Amino acid sequence: MSEQAQEVLQQLCKAVETDQIKLPTLPEVALKIRDTVEKDSYSAAEIAELLSQDTALTARLLQLANSPLYRSRNEIISLQQAVTRLGVRIVKDLVVMLAIKQAFNTSNRNIENQFREIWQTSIDVAAISRVLAKTQSGMDAEQAVLAGLIHNIGTLPIIEMANRQPSLVAEPDNLLSIIREIQAPLGEKILSFWNFPQNLINVVAQWNNFQRSHPGQADYVDIIQAALLHSQHMPIEAPDDWNEIPAIEKLGLDPSIREFDTNTQQEMELARKSLMSI
Repeated sequence: MSEQAQEVLQQLCKAVETDQIKLPTLPEVALKIRDTVEKDSYSAAEIAELLSQDTALTARLLQLANSPLYRSRNEIISLQQAVTRLGVRIVKDLVVMLAIKQAFNTSNRNIENQFREIWQTSIDVAAISRVLAKTQSGMDAEQAVLAGLIHNIGTLPIIEMANRQPSLVAEPDNLLSIIREIQAPLGEKILSFWNFPQNLINVVAQWNNFQRSHPGQADYVDIIQAALLHSQHMPIEAPDDWNEIPAIEKLGLDPSIREFDTNTQQEMELARKSLMSI
């Protein structure tokens, strides 16, 4: 890590510890639902009751549940229907997805466009990740979406601090370099603060390590790396030769094929449009 990146990381950590910069928080209702589902002691009615405590979250959940990505034959018009038809665990993941979007909202007009661009990247990667996960046994499509939405979340406090202290990073190229170097530890800090599972913490820590190799089946880091490679946001860290990227082999993808077939592209576009409604 460069000396400047180390300095920025230290200042950011100090700013977080002294409440000068607050880490993004998840809504209380989202946390309650996640904790309740993880305890395996819940009913559909109980989850619906928890959801009803946040009217804004409820409205967005019903909107997403009725998007082409999840829509059933009949329109879902109540929380009870959403929980029953989609399943409690899917609803839980959807609520967390909706909550994550709040981390990308800011009242600071100077960084609003930057946050919006990062969110757009997250949505594109999440949409591809969802489709890729469905081709892998043991992978959960909604977990893959969550992984896509949070993979670059460590960027947010860096941009916020750079805006507050312009002298810290004088040149835009320096800012991009610093982001590449320290977004992983900051992302880990945020997800640990949110009590996310280790498999998703691994995503923010390892997504830009394209030499990463591991035993066993493909994991969500592999999914995110492949999604990034197939998106319009391919990181500069990625080798030009995809034969050199273990994630591609782990997922059983052909490294010579860099575009998906028409049906797969249509499925990804459907997912992207639905996620855009969040």
